[in-house]
Formats: sequence, structure tokens, C-alpha cells
Amino acid sequence: MTEALDTHAAVRDDRAFVFDDRDFARVCRMIRERAGIHLGPSKRDMVYSRLARRIRALGLQRFSEYLDLVEQNPDDEDQPFVNALTTNLTSFFREEHHFDAFSTLLRGAGPGPHSIWCCAASTGEEPYSIAITACETFGTLTPPVRILATDIDTGVLETAARGVYPFERISSLSPQRQRAFFQRGTGPNAGLVRVKPELQALIEFRALNLLGDDYGVRGGLLAVFCRNVMIYFDKPTQHEVLRRIAPLLATDGVFYAGHSESFGHAADVVRPCGRTAYRALRAGDPR
Repeated sequence: MTEALDTHAAVRDDRAFVFDDRDFARVCRMIRERAGIHLGPSKRDMVYSRLARRIRALGLQRFSEYLDLVEQNPDDEDQPFVNALTTNLTSFFREEHHFDAFSTLLRGAGPGPHSIWCCAASTGEEPYSIAITACETFGTLTPPVRILATDIDTGVLETAARGVYPFERISSLSPQRQRAFFQRGTGPNAGLVRVKPELQALIEFRALNLLGDDYGVRGGLLAVFCRNVMIYFDKPTQHEVLRRIAPLLATDGVFYAGHSESFGHAADVVRPCGRTAYRALRAGDPR
């Protein structure tokens, strides 16, 4: 029995680095504290594979060594740690019904200018989809909108700001959209596309943690796209984030959530106004 327990305590699973139950529990606590993300037991292999790259790059041998380093040197290692564990699944015009609703919202909102916040920009497909929608709605590459695109992961923000993608990433878009909003690469850049400069000019990319002390975001937002983010937070954290974002919405502003997200537990903060769409609860609104 003692031998079996010792073997389990130092189990390596034929992997390059020692990673035991205590290490996994510690990772879960640290990412929850830093980013509000809750990791279940099923994420253990994902945690190993993502952090192993960083551990290898630093020349360390054990997860415990790396986690010590993160806690002792937060200025240097907090961001790489968070970047490694955030999920960045995205595509152009994902959950397209939101962009149809957003276009309708823009048409009814007057001449502008209008401010929009994309809370989880990832590699840029979502904020560029927002910008394309605005351009199409107003019939110009210079619509009266300003888009703030934020993410906790600084690595994906660099990709987003660069605006260069493999052609396959836009292959689902109509030929008209491809021609109107992207430039095809040639020569050594064949197979790549670049977002047109006019589209990039509509967007400000910035690193931002939704659990941070100060968002630094002005109010009067016509729309907030915060999709497929809250699903990684527990309900108290969701409520707190909504409580902070709701006052930033304009009177008719809309908060767009992901298809798996619902906020019945935050009925004192937001009210439904469409398919995974919410408005801030105002005085006199029915609950």
C-alpha cells in the first residue's frame, strides 16, 4: 500500500515533467484568482499540455518549480501563465444572429458616433465582424463607430491588431465581403489575407482583465459583446462582472452573451431583450 501511494504521489504518466494532484489544484486556484476561470478535473490534460511548453522554454523540471516562479515573479510570469490557460475559440461572424440584431440596433440609434466594446477580442475575428457589420449598415468604410476590443491574453491581441489571417479563416464569408474588407496576399504572402486599413482604424485593441480593479471604459456604450466569456466564471463572478458593465450601457444599449450563457441569477442587474441579448435594468423596469 505504501509503495502504491508513493507511486501515485509522484506519478509522471510518462510525461516530461512531474505534475501531481497538488500541482493541478494549485493551477486551478491561481488561474481562478488571476482571471476568474474555473477549471474542472476534465481540464487536467489541457493544463499539462499548455503549461509544459512554458516550463520547457524556461528549462525547469517540475510544475511546482514553475508555479513557484509565477507566484514569486508576477510581473514577468503572470501574463504568460494566463495566456497559456485561456481558450481562444473564435471565427468571423460566429453566432451570426447577433450581428443581424446589432445592425438593426445601429440603424435605429441615429447618426452617432457610437461606442462598442468587445470584451473578448481573441485573435480579432469578433471585433472585425462588428466593424464589417457597421460598415455594411452605414454603407461606408468609415462608419460613425468606435470599437474597443479587449482581451486578457496579450498574445492573441497581437494577432488581432496585426489583422493577418490564413485565407481559410475567411473562406466562409461571401466573395463580396472578402473583396470589400480584405486584401489578398501575393508572392511570399500567398494564402494570407490582411484586414483593410480602414477596418483596422475603427478598432482600438487593449489588454484588459474583467476581474481587474478599473476597466477604464467610458459609459454610453451602444453595444457590449461579451460572448462565451462568462461561461468560465462562477455565478457570483458573473454577477459582479455584469454589475460593473451594466452601468456602462447607453439607455438602449445591448449586452450580447454567448449561446450557452444565461443570467437569470442577475435579474437585479440585466433583463433579457432578445436571443442571448440583455439590457441594463433601469429604475421602473419590471423584473
